[in-house]
Amino acid sequence: MKKILLRFFGLILILILAFGWVILNPKPALAQINTINYNNINLENRDFSHADLAGVTFVGAEMRGTNFQGANLTNAILTKGVLLKANLEGANLSGALVDRVTMDGANLKNAIFTEATLTRSRFFDAEITGADFTDALIDRYQVSLMCQRADGVNPATGMSTRDSLGCK
Repeated sequence: MKKILLRFFGLILILILAFGWVILNPKPALAQINTINYNNINLENRDFSHADLAGVTFVGAEMRGTNFQGANLTNAILTKGVLLKANLEGANLSGALVDRVTMDGANLKNAIFTEATLTRSRFFDAEITGADFTDALIDRYQVSLMCQRADGVNPATGMSTRDSLGCK
């Protein structure tokens, strides 16, 4: 009987401490801290150059001609977006989700796409010189098209575009 009472009071003490910790130290979930959403909005020709946009979402955004030169877009979400002739030169998109995005004619020179998900996205006539696609998930057809024009070495990572795409 004594062991049962000790366990019961121990459990009550743990619950009181946990409740007190939650009440006295409330913090939002990590994924929601400083999150900005540009969802289903027209951002055509906007200037986000050198901005810190890590973790920001751009779902269904119209971003034709938008300037992301040198921007930090690590772990950003750019699904169903339109980046026709956008400037992403030197931008860091490491770990970004770039699913179903049209990047035709975009400037991706020296951009970093390491460990990014680029599925069902298009890169027709995109400038990819010096871009780093190491460990990125890209449709085979798009990789074969990009390998035809892959050239250069990324100045930040030292990886050649051809090697990062796995071109033969």
